[in-house]
Amino acid sequence: MDFLNFPAILVAAVSALVVGFIWYNPKVFGTAWMKAAGMTDEQVKGGNMAKIFILAFIFAFLLAMTMMQMSIHQTGALSLVGGDSTKALPSYAAFMADYGDAFRTFKHGALHGVLAGVFIALPIIGTNALFERKGAKYIFINAGYWVVTLGVMGTIICGWK
Repeated sequence: MDFLNFPAILVAAVSALVVGFIWYNPKVFGTAWMKAAGMTDEQVKGGNMAKIFILAFIFAFLLAMTMMQMSIHQTGALSLVGGDSTKALPSYAAFMADYGDAFRTFKHGALHGVLAGVFIALPIIGTNALFERKGAKYIFINAGYWVVTLGVMGTIICGWK
C-alpha cells in the first residue's frame, strides 16, 4: 500500500494558502492581525509577494508531508519493515489486509490536524510571541489559523486514498 499520495499532498499544501487568504482577509482576521502584529498597509504591500507565496507553499508542502506521518497510522507499520513492503514478512501483508484502511477517514485526519495545531503550532507560536512581546490576540489569531489549516490538511491527507 502506497501512502505517499502526491496529489493529496499538493492539494493540502495549496489549502494552507487558501485558508490563509480567507483567514487573513481584512473582513475576517486580517485587520486585527495587522494591528496585533504591528504591521501597516505599506509594510504588507511592500513585501516581495512572489517570494513570500513560493516559500509559504514550500513550507506548507513540508507540513503536508508531516501530516501524512501524523494522521495515517499505517505509515508506522511500514516504517517497522524498513519502508519497503516487498521485503516484509508475510505477517505484514496480513496486518495490512486487516487494518490497511483503519482510521483512513477525513474525520480522523481532521482530528489529528487540529491536535497538531493545538499541541504543536500553538506552543511554538505562543513562545515566539512572548519573546517578541506580542499579545494574546496575536497568538490566538496566528495559532487559530494553524489549527484550522492543519485540520484541513489532515482531512485531505488522511481521507484521500
